[in-house]
Amino acid sequence: MTEAPTGTTRDSAHTDFVTGRELSPEEVRTLIARAREMKEGRPETGAGALAGCSIALIFEKPSTRTRVSFEAGVHELGGHPIVLTGEALQLSRGESIADTARVMSRYVAAVVIRSGSHPDVVELAAASEVPVVNALTPELHPCQALADLMTLEERFGSLEGRKIAFVGDGNNVARSLAIAGDQLGVEVVVSSPEGYGLEGETPATLVDDPREAVEGADAVYGDVWVSMGDERTADARLSDFEPWRIDDSLMSAAGPDAVAMHCLPAHPGEEITAEVLYGPRSVVWDQAENRLHTQKALLEHLVG
Repeated sequence: MTEAPTGTTRDSAHTDFVTGRELSPEEVRTLIARAREMKEGRPETGAGALAGCSIALIFEKPSTRTRVSFEAGVHELGGHPIVLTGEALQLSRGESIADTARVMSRYVAAVVIRSGSHPDVVELAAASEVPVVNALTPELHPCQALADLMTLEERFGSLEGRKIAFVGDGNNVARSLAIAGDQLGVEVVVSSPEGYGLEGETPATLVDDPREAVEGADAVYGDVWVSMGDERTADARLSDFEPWRIDDSLMSAAGPDAVAMHCLPAHPGEEITAEVLYGPRSVVWDQAENRLHTQKALLEHLVG
């Protein structure tokens, strides 16, 4: 049997963004500062950074913010976004992740992928000769964390010493927030019902009581209680998470200037009330917009 090739002789030195830890704290700070410049000077600032480049955008799952922000961002940087669904690739017919990476590396300047398998993204990055960006996996959502930190910096002027309380499912967003917060001096406290906690090693502080978790917090962060793939346990989840709803009462237990955060899509009345989501303490829509700016800065850093 012929062994599969391990690589090529071409120069494959590049930086990926799979966990978020590939960038140093100083690089993350610089990236957020650049994203704020891009936001202020949009669309001219950064225009041409990806001129002549094509960026593959692979989406194995439905997407609103991730797809639109990346597609618009690549366009505004002067590049060409190639949007691909899982069914559009030979992956659906058995081609290996590694071979897909080898081929993509000959066509595009970077690969952005939203996948249902974190190991697949790790394998893709290992075999790729161009930067690979994790646009979401079940384990991590580092692009969302970048936008969240930018939003907090916009609101409070600095990040050092801030506190985010994530209340609800200990999921990919909570894990990436903990990683990004650890890099930039932001305390991340995660509170979840029993059986739904953040697993594995994490720099987050884990607290059982949601009211204790939000005490003194600058931001109270929520996410959906029933994610894609959890539909069969929806009734149990809705019951188990009831005390972790972000409402006026929970917000009152946080700092007096605390903001409400959510990565969207939201289900008003479940994980967050409509009064909080659409109220004056919400920065949810700024978070969504800042996905565009931080991802543009990220692609400029990795490719441009």
